[in-house]
Amino acid sequence: MKQFVTIFFLAICLLMVQQEAFAQPKHGLTFRALWYNYDNPEPAWEDWSDVFQSNGRGIELAYNRRLDNHTWLVVPVKIGTARRILSPSGLESKNELLANLDVQAQHYFFKYDALLNPFVHLGIGSSWNIDDDFFDFNIPAGVGLSLKFLDNVYVNVQTQFRFSLENRPGWHHGLGATFYFGGEEPPPPPADRDGDGILDVTDKCPDVPGVAELMGCPDRDGDGIADGDDQCPDEPGIATFFGCPDTDGDGIADKDDKCPKEAGPAATGGCPDRDGDGVVDREDRCPDQKGLATLQGCPDRDGDGIRDGDDDCPDQKGTVAMRGCPDQDGDGVADKDDRCPDKAGPASNKGCPEIKQEDKAKLERAIKLVQFQSGSATLLKSSYPVLDEVVSVMNQYPEYSLNISGHTDASGDDKMNQSLSERRAKTCYDYLVSKGIAAGRMAHAGYGETKPVADNKTAAGRAQNRRVEFELYVK
Repeated sequence: MKQFVTIFFLAICLLMVQQEAFAQPKHGLTFRALWYNYDNPEPAWEDWSDVFQSNGRGIELAYNRRLDNHTWLVVPVKIGTARRILSPSGLESKNELLANLDVQAQHYFFKYDALLNPFVHLGIGSSWNIDDDFFDFNIPAGVGLSLKFLDNVYVNVQTQFRFSLENRPGWHHGLGATFYFGGEEPPPPPADRDGDGILDVTDKCPDVPGVAELMGCPDRDGDGIADGDDQCPDEPGIATFFGCPDTDGDGIADKDDKCPKEAGPAATGGCPDRDGDGVVDREDRCPDQKGLATLQGCPDRDGDGIRDGDDDCPDQKGTVAMRGCPDQDGDGVADKDDRCPDKAGPASNKGCPEIKQEDKAKLERAIKLVQFQSGSATLLKSSYPVLDEVVSVMNQYPEYSLNISGHTDASGDDKMNQSLSERRAKTCYDYLVSKGIAAGRMAHAGYGETKPVADNKTAAGRAQNRRVEFELYVK
């Protein structure tokens, strides 16, 4: 049953598509008496050649839709009975109630209103055995002949073979009549060239779509003033200003108002000046702060010629290059970002002077010469003068901080090496603190044997790996 309904809705959809495609379609209804000649469904026995065929009768009602003068879309519905053989002798049988629904293309050899017109048809269809509730798809194909009986009334005969996909193929022979209706050409509508629903005879603008209130003339902005009389046809306005708006209500039409969304006097072209600095708000970059005309109405508290809003140091005179900030030492790093504002230094070093080469050499020497008693964190006396040189470097560069890192070779236990490296770094840190270096300027850490600088397989390499490194940096 579901498949039967599917075919029915398919037919209705096709008819709706054609309704859209033709402005003036023709329709038809066909009534036929039918005679069936079916092949019986295959029985359970093999010797059945004498009882293969069965006959039946039915009726057909079809809707016809003209596609052109030769081709029609036809949707027939059929209902009838057919005899089914139940025994090899053919004596036992029953009549089964059958229904069919098709969608067919029917092609006439001559125009549809010819006196005698042969036709062929082909389509897709369905059969439904109502008694057994069995559904089957078919392919109906056939020929016929139509005879004109009266205007729009035709007698026709046709024969059709239904190719069955699953159940029961067979012949359908029909005799009936088709009644055509519809299709009259409507009278041409009154002239309305622009299609606005207002006839040309009363349309003041017959070639441009318009509105009835303005006798067919357009009013794009909908303000009740025809575009031809509207000085602002794309903006709703008022008659006082010939269709132009006055958004801010200051008595100046927007097209003449330099500030159409803010009320202002005519003396300033309709623009306000909230801060009263002589620069109208629309040109004032700082409309709520009194400023200078040379700075587009913005203030400059420190008088360095840079707007306070663009000045990173609005209360200190500076330069454009420094975005309004001072640079006392002239090293190209603004004082606010300069860790050494009174000493010139590169930006890469945060404005502080770089460490002299001879002072770097002292730190490098300390790496090699700071020594400890074997396996301990106790400094050898020979290390004191070396660490004193590190103290002098720290005093010479008070803006710098110091990282102290301890390292060991790979001999011995990893955990012991880690602990030893930490204690040795702490020993150097404590010594420097004792010599007056602020603890906050230094940090210490141990890395054990994880950062070798030489091969631990040789004595010379292990000696290089046992070291304390001193690194100066600017925070």
